[in-house]
Amino acid sequence: MLSVNKLTKSYHNVLANNNLTFQVDPGEITVLAGPNGAGKSTAIKCIAGLLRFQGEITIDGYPNKSVEAKRRFGYIPELPALFEALTVAEHLEFIGRAYQVEGWREKADALMERMELTDKKDKLGKELSKGMQQKLSICCALLPSPRAVMFDEPLVGLDPHAIKELKTMIQEHKAGGSAILISTHMLDSVDEFWDKVLIMINGRIAAERTRKDIEQTGENLEQLFFSITEGDGASAAGGEEPR
Repeated sequence: MLSVNKLTKSYHNVLANNNLTFQVDPGEITVLAGPNGAGKSTAIKCIAGLLRFQGEITIDGYPNKSVEAKRRFGYIPELPALFEALTVAEHLEFIGRAYQVEGWREKADALMERMELTDKKDKLGKELSKGMQQKLSICCALLPSPRAVMFDEPLVGLDPHAIKELKTMIQEHKAGGSAILISTHMLDSVDEFWDKVLIMINGRIAAERTRKDIEQTGENLEQLFFSITEGDGASAAGGEEPR
């Protein structure tokens, strides 16, 4: 489980996240959506342990900055952060050994094959295209079979085969009981498998809906998004514009 409780983060006089509280349960895919400036990026960085914040964030019951939480957490950032001097295979070896993944070589080989990286395994991180870097970032995050996974715009830069394969991987991890949080503007890309959506405006959660909620109203995810962000929900959220 990924749990966020009263997350608050300010940059000087700008309140980027205002008392955010939500959770992603095991076997659940939650979509974090919102217009530019809603505070999604700040929330993601706080969850990933990259920023100081007020409040509490736990992963599988452990504080998000603890070693126990990091062992159970996978993070795919919007911009891949690779080691320039390591090859594709060495990246996966580093993760496999650092996380003490049992049978990591076989798992790494399987991930590289699914992401069509096998023929690139001896290339350095800095030699890869943006799409290839994104594929490697996905492989590194999923190799330890994390209990909670956070994706930030995961489909950007991927080719059609990788998009199809990643969607399959996401659903496999859901079936395996992982809690999955996906931040994206591409709502149609997650339309077939999301379970819950959180819509942020001005640093707050303006709406939380389940797939069942949406099906009962006859709306789709995109219609809900615009009704909240351009309708009464935007006015209700109020506040200063966060980062």
